[in-house]
Amino acid sequence: MQPTEAYSVPRRTLDVEDYIDILRRHKGWIFGPFLLTLVGSVVAVYLWPDSYSSQAVVKVQPQQLPQSMVPSAINQLMTDRINSMSQTILSRTVLTTIINTFGLYQRERSRMPIDDVIDQMRKAIQILPVQSIGGPGHEVPAFIVQFSYENRYTAQKVTQDLVSRFIDQNVRDRTNQVYITSEFLKDQADTAKKDLDEIETKLTKFRIENNGRLPDQVTANMSQMQALQINVTALDNSIQRAEQTKLQLETELRISRDQLTALQKEPTIDSIGANGAPINAKSERLLEAERNITQLEQQLAIFRQRYTEGHPDVELLKDRVAMEKKRRDEIAKEDQATYAKTIEDLKEKAKKDGPRPLNPQAAKEMRDAESNIQRLQSAIEAKNLEIDSYNKEIRRTSDSVKSYQGRIESVPVGERQYGDLIRDRDLAKERFVTMQENYNKAQVAQEMEGRKQGETLELLDPASLPQSPTEPKRPMIISMGAGLGLVLGLVLAGAREMKDTSLKNLKDVRAYTQMAILGSVPLLENDFVVRRRKRMAWLGWTTSSLAAAVIIAGSVVYYYVTKV
Repeated sequence: MQPTEAYSVPRRTLDVEDYIDILRRHKGWIFGPFLLTLVGSVVAVYLWPDSYSSQAVVKVQPQQLPQSMVPSAINQLMTDRINSMSQTILSRTVLTTIINTFGLYQRERSRMPIDDVIDQMRKAIQILPVQSIGGPGHEVPAFIVQFSYENRYTAQKVTQDLVSRFIDQNVRDRTNQVYITSEFLKDQADTAKKDLDEIETKLTKFRIENNGRLPDQVTANMSQMQALQINVTALDNSIQRAEQTKLQLETELRISRDQLTALQKEPTIDSIGANGAPINAKSERLLEAERNITQLEQQLAIFRQRYTEGHPDVELLKDRVAMEKKRRDEIAKEDQATYAKTIEDLKEKAKKDGPRPLNPQAAKEMRDAESNIQRLQSAIEAKNLEIDSYNKEIRRTSDSVKSYQGRIESVPVGERQYGDLIRDRDLAKERFVTMQENYNKAQVAQEMEGRKQGETLELLDPASLPQSPTEPKRPMIISMGAGLGLVLGLVLAGAREMKDTSLKNLKDVRAYTQMAILGSVPLLENDFVVRRRKRMAWLGWTTSSLAAAVIIAGSVVYYYVTKV
């Protein structure tokens, strides 16, 4: 059979007996890698220095005051704050200080750059947030600070130092953040107050320059203009009444002048009383004065029902009543003096002219007529002055009406500018009030942080003193090394078996030659050579096993000696 034909024959299916034969034939290739990896893993794992992990639990103490009453000035989530503090504490400067303080990584520092040592320490530190049970994911009631190092006492001290730095850093961060927030809001409130003052100044200047023409004064201007128009109407009515009174006075003046003329042309002579005194009766002037007083008082009563005491017409009527009363008193005094003078004149005239004296009543009437004419002329002159005063008041009031009307008409000119100023003032005021409220809240929050009544960090569990190392996990590593060696040995044995194409037993002969087997002749070898090869194999494997045992024992002893 040619070799090429043999390679084309597929391999037969192996059974359990075949696998046992394979293990027996290649036991050295299987046991060798297993022993080698076992020794290597044991030596490596016991030469690997222990790493002790110390951990502490830091509790997040919530704010002691109600948030609804004293809102906090810090709205950063605790997870973000822990990450921020971790970045600060795990910085190069802080870790260098800790390494120098506790004398960490002496061997590494002698053969590695300090940055690599810092990276190694940074990997040994773990910050693990503790999620709340049943609460939202962003709430962190506590977090764990863990540090791993080859010396368990040093690991505990470093963990305590890290926890202290976290607590101190939290206080500094919150204090600084609250202070920065307070100062920022104070600056914003001052800026808002300055802007509000500037707008108030502009608004005040605009109001002064446009006083009376402002949009919010339109209603007042309209009311004032209507009041002035009503006053003009009242003045017109007063002028009409004054004109009527003047007409009456002129009529009375004309009648009095006619009476005086008649008396001067035809003097009346009457007898003197028996006692030589004239007839004691009220003169026409006195009666007229009393009638005028009565009319004026009635008119004053009517005006008082219509107007107030301060109304110009009421004030004018009160002055006229007082003037008429004063004039009445003066007429009464003049009548008394006239009566006395008339008697004296009649007596003297009677002595000169004889027994026919002039009638004193006629003289009295002439005097009354002259006095009445003077009174009427004075009253007419007063009415003229009153009418002139009314006309002046009407002109002045009309000018005021025109002024208010001009103000009302000029309002749309500055209405947009005034509206912009009012709107800017309202916005600036609202912003100032908001900033002032926020600044006050920040002040309260700063006071709360100063009293340590805000959210704080408290040590819940102090740094633990580890009793057993966390790394390396020797049983697991040794098992994995032994398993890896065994797998490697099986792979080598399988590879050698696949490469070996010789016939091993009668099953191979039957399968690959397709011939009937009548008998088999065992392989005959020299007994001495066989025994010698077996002894050498046992000697080699025994020596290897003893060497492996010694190496393993030495590494274990070295570990415990150096550990103590």
